[in-house]
Amino acid sequence: MSAASAATISTPTLDSESPSLLQSITSHGGYAYARMATLAASGDQRAAEAAREMAWEQLHSGPWHSVLPVWRDAYSMACLYVAKFHFSNGEFRDALRALDMGIIMGGPLLRKDLDSAIEVVSAAKARVDQNGGAAAGNEGSQKAESRLLVSPEEIDKSELLRLLPIRSLSSKIVGKRSALSLEGFLREYFLSGSPVIITDCMAHWPARTRWNDMDYLRRVAGDRTVPVEVGKNYLCSEWKQELITFNQFLERIQSNDCRSKVPTYLAQHQLFDQINELRQDIFVPDYCYAGGGELRSLNAWFGPAGTVTPLHHDPHHNILAQVVGKKYVRLYSSSYSDELYPYSETMLHNSSQVNLDNIDDEEFPKVHDLEFLDCVLEEGEMLYIPPKWWHYEIELGIIWKKPLAGKIHIQAKREE
Repeated sequence: MSAASAATISTPTLDSESPSLLQSITSHGGYAYARMATLAASGDQRAAEAAREMAWEQLHSGPWHSVLPVWRDAYSMACLYVAKFHFSNGEFRDALRALDMGIIMGGPLLRKDLDSAIEVVSAAKARVDQNGGAAAGNEGSQKAESRLLVSPEEIDKSELLRLLPIRSLSSKIVGKRSALSLEGFLREYFLSGSPVIITDCMAHWPARTRWNDMDYLRRVAGDRTVPVEVGKNYLCSEWKQELITFNQFLERIQSNDCRSKVPTYLAQHQLFDQINELRQDIFVPDYCYAGGGELRSLNAWFGPAGTVTPLHHDPHHNILAQVVGKKYVRLYSSSYSDELYPYSETMLHNSSQVNLDNIDDEEFPKVHDLEFLDCVLEEGEMLYIPPKWWHYEIELGIIWKKPLAGKIHIQAKREE
């Protein structure tokens, strides 16, 4: 009898929607998939794996936007079947990976089933770990000092300036405010479109301590599969995306040399929708609702020291909350768009062609004389970035005494 025998994965949405979903899949030529899915529902594990592979091939049959939505739901369906078999065999990590893949790559139809299944599998795995399962083995063997994701040493300013773009921290510094009321934020910054650092509204977040604890991150998210980006930044030719477990991601952060040209980082992913335990560690700031708008997205960025976010702008109001670590941020007013030479391609129209780390004066002659604001955003601070303000970011763990540090921040975007 497996460790999972006391619990089962319940899939009410799958059970009720399966006939109509299979009919829709068949109408789009998925006869073989429908046969395999039917066999999977009857207890055939190989058929479940085959159905998942068929759906995976459809997801990669062309550009993502051209993939029929029904095939995304088909992939989620197959992932649920595969996860059920792994769970019944006590293969909890494999079950979690199948479910996470269903969330990341699948459609919305079966999302509730995927989320509830993850809760069941995670609870069963936790019980095994607490009883001395293998998964808990290597966490306790680490030295206490190695459990901190980010070293607490202070920044050496002279070394910092050698690493940052020219003219950094020599012009106008972003102002800081403490005890800033919602009314004051709305009147002084939101309506005028002015950046500001808010210094004292994250002290009560559990994330402030938990997210710098490697043991905690491994325990609540280590076996979860997440999409990561590999490369200096998304504008570089070597940039790519991979799907790895959060444990593998943390290992890369610890093992990569801080001067690596191909860092791995997690960005532009709605991690809090996927891993509820991390979502419970933060609170959406009231400032995100200033002016009566609604929260558009809540994203997480995890990455190693030296990670660069190229100069770009976003169309929405932005609150950047630095949970762990420090970072340098440079801001240019939205009125300077032409002078910052945005790409003409549709996909990159909000990104600048200018590499602030090595500005080409002949190709981009207008950049050097532009005014900007900048700052070192400290751990526990929030930065308000108005719509369409250009911003460049670099993680500062690279200059700490500890060879490898990291940063974690969240970014809440709101729209009116």
